[in-house]
Amino acid sequence: MAGGKRIPKTSPRLEAYGTVDELNAFIACLSEEIDNAQDRQFLLGIQYNLFTLGSYLASEAGTMDCPISEENIKEIESEMDGIDAILPPLKYFILPGGCRSNALAHVCRTICRRAERNIFQITEIDRMDKKALQYVNRLSDYFFLFSRKQSFYKKSKEIIWESPCK
Repeated sequence: MAGGKRIPKTSPRLEAYGTVDELNAFIACLSEEIDNAQDRQFLLGIQYNLFTLGSYLASEAGTMDCPISEENIKEIESEMDGIDAILPPLKYFILPGGCRSNALAHVCRTICRRAERNIFQITEIDRMDKKALQYVNRLSDYFFLFSRKQSFYKKSKEIIWESPCK
């Protein structure tokens, strides 16, 4: 951990900051598929936030203030509102895919959900600023909307899930 303290490889903190690091790497892959400069810049901002969040997660409780602010959370929510305003209403469950950037955004979404579960496990045994959990929760929703935005702009059909139970 930050500061040199040794912890087991199965520690919830190690799982959490390792998963946040994995998410950050996949965001880089996603960003390489994005043509829009503003979207790429927004993703880079998320990467910066996740890097500092990883430092927070790798620190013992109480030794570092959470780097995630209410403003960071509002930025994600505002971006989601903007994306939601341009997309057609969602009437069905959809599957990942249709174009590469959609699929990569879904990979980011699922890794983000795992990071959220890992961070939640920390809250059961240690102090954790609630903003860390809120940010990651909103971020996974952002990646879902961003995946839809990619399909919309690349004119790729969303893949509608059809229930086998009819």
